[in-house]
Amino acid sequence: LNNIGLVYYSLGDKQQALNFYNQSLSLKGQVGDKAEEAATLNNIGLVYYSLGDKQQALNFYNQSLSLKGQVGDKEGEAATLTNIGSVYDSLGDNQQALNYYNQSLTLMRQVGDKQREAATLTGIGSVYDSLGDKQQALNYYNQSLPLMRQVGDKAGEASTLNNIGGVYSDLGDKQQALNYYNQSLPLMRQVGDKAGEATSLYNIASVERDRGNLQQALTQIQTAINIIEDLRTKIDSQDLRTSYFASQQNVYKFYIDLLMQLHKKDPSKGYNAEALHISESSRARGLIELLTEARADIRKDVDPKLLAEEKDLQLKIEAIGKLLQDSSNKSETATAKLNKELEILLTQQKELQTKIRTSSPKYVALKYPQPLKLPQIQQQLDKDTLLLEYSLGEEHSYLWAVTPNSIDTYELPKRKEIEKAATEFRGNLQQNAAGDLTALSALSAAKLSKLILAPVADKLGKKRLVIVADGELQKIPFAALNDLTPQPPSLQGKGELILLPSPRRGGVGGEVNYQPLIVNHEIVNLPSVTAIASQRQDLKGRKSAPKTLAVLADPVFEANDTRITGKLSNIVPDLDLRSQIEQSDLKRGAKNLNRLSWGRLNGTRTEANAILNLVPNSNNLQAFDFDANYNWVTNKQLSQYRFLHFATHGFADPINPELSGIVLSLVDKQGKPANRGYLRLGDIFNLDFAADLIVLSACETGLGKDVNGEGLVGLTRGLMYAGAERVGVSLWQVDDAGTAELMQEFYTLLLKQGKSPTVALRAAQLKFWENSSLQNPYYWSAFTLQGEWR
Repeated sequence: LNNIGLVYYSLGDKQQALNFYNQSLSLKGQVGDKAEEAATLNNIGLVYYSLGDKQQALNFYNQSLSLKGQVGDKEGEAATLTNIGSVYDSLGDNQQALNYYNQSLTLMRQVGDKQREAATLTGIGSVYDSLGDKQQALNYYNQSLPLMRQVGDKAGEASTLNNIGGVYSDLGDKQQALNYYNQSLPLMRQVGDKAGEATSLYNIASVERDRGNLQQALTQIQTAINIIEDLRTKIDSQDLRTSYFASQQNVYKFYIDLLMQLHKKDPSKGYNAEALHISESSRARGLIELLTEARADIRKDVDPKLLAEEKDLQLKIEAIGKLLQDSSNKSETATAKLNKELEILLTQQKELQTKIRTSSPKYVALKYPQPLKLPQIQQQLDKDTLLLEYSLGEEHSYLWAVTPNSIDTYELPKRKEIEKAATEFRGNLQQNAAGDLTALSALSAAKLSKLILAPVADKLGKKRLVIVADGELQKIPFAALNDLTPQPPSLQGKGELILLPSPRRGGVGGEVNYQPLIVNHEIVNLPSVTAIASQRQDLKGRKSAPKTLAVLADPVFEANDTRITGKLSNIVPDLDLRSQIEQSDLKRGAKNLNRLSWGRLNGTRTEANAILNLVPNSNNLQAFDFDANYNWVTNKQLSQYRFLHFATHGFADPINPELSGIVLSLVDKQGKPANRGYLRLGDIFNLDFAADLIVLSACETGLGKDVNGEGLVGLTRGLMYAGAERVGVSLWQVDDAGTAELMQEFYTLLLKQGKSPTVALRAAQLKFWENSSLQNPYYWSAFTLQGEWR
């Protein structure tokens, strides 16, 4: 089984390799063969490493190294030390990488393993390469190459030739680089290493582009992308498919950049439209596939035992999560042990989910949507909508502005410059939370707008803006950017604030004209246009849920809550909204994920009651206090409601997004801990809604783990998978009183005046903007809408 896995690995079918390795590992564990178990653990680590999951690779390598040490397998120990060195090398930890490589090299020479000695020499060369010592890198590569040839390791030889080519390319000797790459490519093909072949093709394309041979570069990169797309489909594990795709994003960015260079040379050939197609190909593919699987209901005919096993695992994960949530009184050792247990459970959960999907008869027959091309993208838009799609690159970034009958493309500054401005803008909005809109916020809004909106300012008009963002731009509220739309003379200055920077800030002079983008535009966020097209196709013909509104609010978080103790809390004087916000400082989220307690959110009750009053009792469903619990939120009755509103604490886990969630009642009426107190992403994937809109009126619910090529992986995609047509989420820790006021206004417009969600949100935010004491975008711009705008 192990050896069959090796064959699949060498053929580039990493998923099949993993399947066989896992079967082998189970048997080896049963018979207690530690040496063989260590070898398979090492091989599993190689699969994870090659698919871009470095942390998981390190876990398996470390398990392997420990066993090899126990059985005295010096040769195997050396091989695993080299592999660990490779992980640290790829993570940029050069010192750790050299440390492991040098330990390995000593052992390799002791046991006389020439093949692995050569691999280790290549690894050391790679470290010096990344440190900028090109001569030392060449020295090690040139020691490795003859050894590779001596032992007949063609795959290793091809890889080393690639590395040598990279050094010459960096030194500016493009012809010499090409010579080495052209030696590497046929070897990769000879041994059937598809991933290696794609790397060689990418390297050749890169050199050809630098030499000005753009058409030759185009041919090579197209072949590389075809291989990557093919390899990606062979990975059944959604998690591994995502990590592999993330590791290939540089190839897609290169392709986009190359097409845009060709467009610059000949604008008539439609290269910019092809670049937009590649941009769509590089985004949110995992989400699109998840949505397709959800609509096909692939879990329906799965073995009930597997589903029961999944439920059991989720309960165990919840139990560990609960212990970690209350880890402030635990030792570092105890917390580390819990984290290790959680890591193991999450890995088991992912493996089981893959098993569930692949065992479904419907999964085999699934056909996933292909990334859209320009005509199909334009079909998703209407005359009042302008698509702004961003792609941030190391050297150049790009913006496509698309309407139903036009496409315009703009070159923007490099990723680093844009992301620095975006981070500064977001930070300033939150830092100035307690006061008026300051010049600092306005300046950072103007600075970012100049970078990402100024080129397209004359196209904005008063259109609805559909934003497909990239990188840090996914975390900023476009609504609060400075509107650069040219105004006719009669309207100039209207609705704008002119702010004078405080002299205490230093280094800033002049006035700042600030008018938020929301004044002239509805704004919608999408992970990709292909995602909305896929969602529209899947939901076509779905009947609207028969009832209107279901609301969960004001759960009980602590045993000392007045609803258990009966003691009245201090009466808060009747203050205006601004004063309430400044005095309470209550946020609907955690300052960190390991917090001891959650404070009661009085504003959520006010908010919920005001919203419920807009709908007849016969048409709404409500859960307050102890009823705002796990059983209520997972009850099938919620599929009967068009609008679902959850007002409580929320949290996003940027490391393990499946642990992100919202907080429900954590205790019962007797003050005893509830069995399930959190609705996590893992739970949401098992729900089935028919909602037009789900609002998570809580903190940071629009954030998550930022995965290259996939975007922010968190609660939003879980809710879309569960059936939400659109989702309202927040980008930072929102204020309790301010959010209550914003939501009341939003739902009044939505339910009483029949406005669409995007129109209603814009109008509610504008009302705050027009209120002199609440103009600061901190108060109103955190909430964004994702999904359908029609």
